[in-house]
Amino acid sequence: MFQGFSSRTIDFMWELRFNNQKVWFEENKERFQQDFQAPMKALGREVFERITAEYPDHGLIHKVSRIYKDARRVRDGEPYRCNMWFSMERPSEEWTATPVFWFELFPEGWRYGLGYYQAKPITMAKLRARIDRDPKKFEQLIAPLDKQSEFALDGEEYKRKKEAPTEKTADWYNKKSLILLHAGQNGEEIFSRNLADRLVDGYRFLMPFYDYLITLDSDPDPGV
Repeated sequence: MFQGFSSRTIDFMWELRFNNQKVWFEENKERFQQDFQAPMKALGREVFERITAEYPDHGLIHKVSRIYKDARRVRDGEPYRCNMWFSMERPSEEWTATPVFWFELFPEGWRYGLGYYQAKPITMAKLRARIDRDPKKFEQLIAPLDKQSEFALDGEEYKRKKEAPTEKTADWYNKKSLILLHAGQNGEEIFSRNLADRLVDGYRFLMPFYDYLITLDSDPDPGV
């Protein structure tokens, strides 16, 4: 069971940032495993088990990131990530283009939410087509966001604004990709097991958005 991260977790991330070399990492690998990797895996496993117990038909899987960068992407001479994350999503060959629940911890803070790493243009076109067909229904979906402060809509926008059918749908209509995001600073909360409760509550709130987004792939091509 997740018992919280610790000040040692934060210390390790900062030290790795300034000593991102194989020799240093190997000398401190036990610290990584105990203070960073183990609590991240415990958090991801607990949250996943609790969410899938409530939503057993969603077909979610659980992944925890590796600390090692892909060798093909080590262009800066730094072979290790200074952050780690876990995710929950449906199995997909193109996970970057499907909606994903995620939590990330890095030296400066933490964040979690739901969204795409990089949505396909066709996916966002299908979203706009749905909004066009029934903007009121989409407004009903997003209305709970106005009554809370945990999550905010984020993501890259088109430089040339598209004309949305209503004012309330405009922010969503103009996203190239999107996430519903909460960002926090590293402090007492991440040192407590209550962090798991917060993530579970957050993912419950986001589940209607996930259910909506995951079905976009089955919509007809709006260009047809």
